[in-house]
Amino acid sequence: MMDSVRKEAKEKQVALLRAHPELAGGEALSVDSSSEQGRLGFNALSKTELDEMNELNRRYREKFGFPCIVALRLHQNRTSVISEMKRRLENDPTSELANALEQIGHITRGRLQKLLNG
Repeated sequence: MMDSVRKEAKEKQVALLRAHPELAGGEALSVDSSSEQGRLGFNALSKTELDEMNELNRRYREKFGFPCIVALRLHQNRTSVISEMKRRLENDPTSELANALEQIGHITRGRLQKLLNG
């Protein structure tokens, strides 16, 4: 599946990424997204933490044109996710498009494994 996504035109890849919710963004989340964000406490941030997340989300979206996508199942805590977001803000757009698509692959693979393994 990811091979097909990588072969698509950049515009279609970006459209796929833009359909993804932001971390702690307040959008309506799927059951899976809500569970994944809840596991790391993104649904219970303090005002200071929420302000930081909103600022990171804003900066990332302004720079790259899509939300920062992180496969939360690969992280043990919020701190590592936030560090990853900050690190990725330093990337160039081409590298970050590839990173975001890779993260979509991790998310999809994890959800399929969960579905198939019960």
